[in-house]
Amino acid sequence: MQTIQLDNKTTEVLAALGISPERAAQTGLPFHPEATELALAEIGSDGFPHLMIPAAARAWQRMREAAGQDGVELYIVSAFRDLASQADIVRAKIERGMPLATIFTLSAPPGYSEHHTGRAVDINTPGCEEREVPFEETAAFVWLTANAGRFGFVLSYPRGNDKGFAYEPWHWLFMEHQAR
Repeated sequence: MQTIQLDNKTTEVLAALGISPERAAQTGLPFHPEATELALAEIGSDGFPHLMIPAAARAWQRMREAAGQDGVELYIVSAFRDLASQADIVRAKIERGMPLATIFTLSAPPGYSEHHTGRAVDINTPGCEEREVPFEETAAFVWLTANAGRFGFVLSYPRGNDKGFAYEPWHWLFMEHQAR
């Protein structure tokens, strides 16, 4: 297994959760440092600012507009997430008694979430429960599957992915070199 040197902040956040760096690395997910330059991608209906790296924010806005022109409404549920926010998600699952092995198929350990990069976005559409598999049955998912690549977005966790992560039809990652 490849050894990754974590920064002090990540090591401290993991330690506060009682998770060793070695255990976090066992997930097989790559380490993702937090993005340092962020731009506003969208303001949620609740007024929450969803941030992404500038190139991803621009690509998201173009993609959302193109979907809208095709009669499909997309909105952001979650974009950039810092280490503390990821730790809160994991902590809540630990406190509910969920084993780490299960947690790490549903939520990445702090330091390993694609959301830290400012390139990941959880997407939804009106009438669909957020972050649930039935998103795959929406016109939004059909549209994303056919068109997201043109804007540089790829589905991170398809069914049976090699990362051992749960299927997330709502989670898309901006890969600038993939834009067509």
